[in-house]
Amino acid sequence: MLSKSTAKYIQSLQHKKFRDETGCFVAEGPKLVSELLNEKIFPCASVFATKKWVTENPGLSGSYSVEVIEAFELEKISALTTPNQVVAIFKKSILNEHPDLTNKITLVLDDIQDPGNLGTMIRIADWFGIKNIYCSPHTADQYNPKVVQSTMASLGRVNILYTALPAFLQKTTIKKYATTLHGEPLQKTSALKEGLIVIGNESQGISNEVVQLCDAQLSIERIGNAESLNAAVATGIILYQLLHA
Repeated sequence: MLSKSTAKYIQSLQHKKFRDETGCFVAEGPKLVSELLNEKIFPCASVFATKKWVTENPGLSGSYSVEVIEAFELEKISALTTPNQVVAIFKKSILNEHPDLTNKITLVLDDIQDPGNLGTMIRIADWFGIKNIYCSPHTADQYNPKVVQSTMASLGRVNILYTALPAFLQKTTIKKYATTLHGEPLQKTSALKEGLIVIGNESQGISNEVVQLCDAQLSIERIGNAESLNAAVATGIILYQLLHA
């Protein structure tokens, strides 16, 4: 039987304040939890799962506790519309706060606020082998449950740092590219082996202060009449073009 205090603790991890205080976050669903357990990037603290999930995953064992719970108990601690077999508590990983950015493409996110967008962008970065993402302080929290769910375990393979972007951009000598609606068309740009690619807020784009600190501007040529592209979609197009031009 799931205790009230345990349920309350798990529910509290839906909020950034408590994730920061405890150093833990929540992951849900058989595929995501199994991937995170197998990769062992994030230490697991505890697993709460239905008997069906535990029976079907006999090899997923470790120093963490496993508590078998009923479906109605899973509903109490799940953030998903349709709870799915297992909820696990993981400890945050230790960041590389000073990665070497030379000879690498690095993403810089200026106030990406939608958790689903951020999670998808992390997954896209992982697909293209991007090792580091720098985020402004107002970008969504990487351990937000919706971000974690969207990454499908890519969260552990990309180093994500939060910092004041103007100060960071001012001190780095690596060339900086702002993605805007009026920059140089991507198809006219040569493939890049090194650079900081700045992606802006979903509705406001990149702040003027950050744009002014960039060395060049890039854009995806518009053919139709849509006002703009989804930030995550744009990120995928930009990375593909820059890495394969």
